[in-house]
Amino acid sequence: MIFKLSIIGLKSKLKDYIILLVGLVMSIAIFYMFQTLALNKAFLEANATIKSIGYVFQTGSVLLAMITFFYVFYANSFLLSLRQKEFGMYMTLGAKRNKISLLVFMETALIGAASLVIGIIVGSGLAQGIGKLLMEQLDFTAHGYQALYIPSMTVTCIFFCLLFLLSAVMNSIKLSRISILQLVHGDTYADSIIIKGKMTGIVALFSLILLGIGYASMVYMDQLKESGIMIAMLSTTAGTYLVFEALFPLFVKKLKENKSLNERGLNAFTLAQLNFRINGLTKVLATVAMLIALGAGAISGGMAFKNNVMKSTDHFQIYDTVINNPTTKEMEVLDSISFKEKGEYRYKADDHFFYYVKEDLEKNPPFTYVWNGEENTDKLKRVSETLSVGSVSAYSQENKQNTKIIPDEWEDALRNMQPIYIDVFNKPIKIIDLKMYQEIQGIAGIIFTGKTDDFVRYTKEWKKLDEWQLTKYKDVKADEILSKYKIYYGFYSVASGIVFMGFFLGFAFLAMMASCLMFKILSEATTDMTRYKMLRKIGVRRELLSKSIYKELFIVFLVPAIIGMSHVLIGMNIFGFILHDPYYRIWLPIVIFLIVYIVYYLITVHLYKRIVLPKIVEY
Repeated sequence: MIFKLSIIGLKSKLKDYIILLVGLVMSIAIFYMFQTLALNKAFLEANATIKSIGYVFQTGSVLLAMITFFYVFYANSFLLSLRQKEFGMYMTLGAKRNKISLLVFMETALIGAASLVIGIIVGSGLAQGIGKLLMEQLDFTAHGYQALYIPSMTVTCIFFCLLFLLSAVMNSIKLSRISILQLVHGDTYADSIIIKGKMTGIVALFSLILLGIGYASMVYMDQLKESGIMIAMLSTTAGTYLVFEALFPLFVKKLKENKSLNERGLNAFTLAQLNFRINGLTKVLATVAMLIALGAGAISGGMAFKNNVMKSTDHFQIYDTVINNPTTKEMEVLDSISFKEKGEYRYKADDHFFYYVKEDLEKNPPFTYVWNGEENTDKLKRVSETLSVGSVSAYSQENKQNTKIIPDEWEDALRNMQPIYIDVFNKPIKIIDLKMYQEIQGIAGIIFTGKTDDFVRYTKEWKKLDEWQLTKYKDVKADEILSKYKIYYGFYSVASGIVFMGFFLGFAFLAMMASCLMFKILSEATTDMTRYKMLRKIGVRRELLSKSIYKELFIVFLVPAIIGMSHVLIGMNIFGFILHDPYYRIWLPIVIFLIVYIVYYLITVHLYKRIVLPKIVEY
């Protein structure tokens, strides 16, 4: 009989249960996706540049477990609220409280079991689809990656079984402590603000201290090492939840106290809507803020490593390509590339020197790095020092009799435009004029140098040029060619594992964030219908109600976005001791996130409006 009542109850609230099920399925799917990386040691060791990547993922697992814990408990409390009026009616008609508690336990377990099975299936599908898509886009083979990973399934099942069991027990205990009158009128109560009075200021100050500790540990991660990761995770998470518990209700209260704002249009109703569910909002929005930080942070980190590949490559090689005596085939490829800067320099080589023509060098001075102490700054400048005919390299044996030495800037610039894998270039350099060039007997040739605005755009061309070098010079091995493409590919191969993980987890966390917000907003839409219907009956125009919805949901979306993005901007300091510039092009992932977030906001508003403001059919 109890099982039959449970099935009837599920059918009566099918739409609400579907929303609940989707939210739980997404949380399970994302948890499983994370574990496919976190538990796969072979994949982490083969595709990570960070030595402590295993510890990072262990910390991430703890953080995700904490967030999932709050989300699942909130979802299951929503499960109880869906049926509490019905349970109150059963008890009024004589049903025993222990039987109703058993009914709640069975429904929670049933929903949990269904969501767990579906969640693992969805998680496996998403892991396979997103993984394959990223591998194709990144041109990357994730060695050891498995979308269907048994250890991940085991951990996910154990974790969520315990969560659902604990939730079912707590729901049963909660039900046993609620009076029949409270159950019958449960949907008419507004959320009470837990933190009141002086405690608001104390908790707010404590939350800011915790956030300060978390942010400081991120900034000084290079000194704190692995302990900094744990400190940042615990203090930032706790601080975020306390900020929303203490400051968000205060923020809504201050908006309501502003008369000029409150008395304009339907702002009083909009703010009342926020205040009505304030307690549930704080928990969910704190969870959303953390998921935004994790999702946008993972994507930003992935893009930072991707961008760092090019920065690191530029640090070692100035020119995108350097070709000795270009052949007809090579010139065809070079002509297809849009070079920002290119040059051709004549040379000759004999048994003693490698000769450059002074007129060629002065006509188109080569580039050199701008140095800051003992390190180059990746900034380039053209050589401007005076170059004398007859000057030779500083390490040349002739320096004992020759006082003319090639200036350091020129020496560095000339060495940077020579393919060192060719023997003819491994000689001291001497500067000559055009007349001397014509008189010297030796091997003659031309060096072609080129630099583009976008190196990555022409990776296929650079690869083809490198392959032709092996055909051109039979005695040169592939490992000996130290071209810019070779350097780039080396850095890219090392970093691609982190890039893959960043994008993979970023998409996963943002998907969970979307399901959390949608679950919160749409799950309460049915209870909000009565209030919107009442306003329609007293003559409030549909356009004003629509504007009210946009404003209310804008605040709901805005606050966690601000907190989450502040976590991201500070958190990028974590990569400061690994990357040249972790903030390089940081605006790009932020813009991508904002576009996705705004689109999701508009979709959510549209779905919410369809529920609370149904179209009126005129006859």
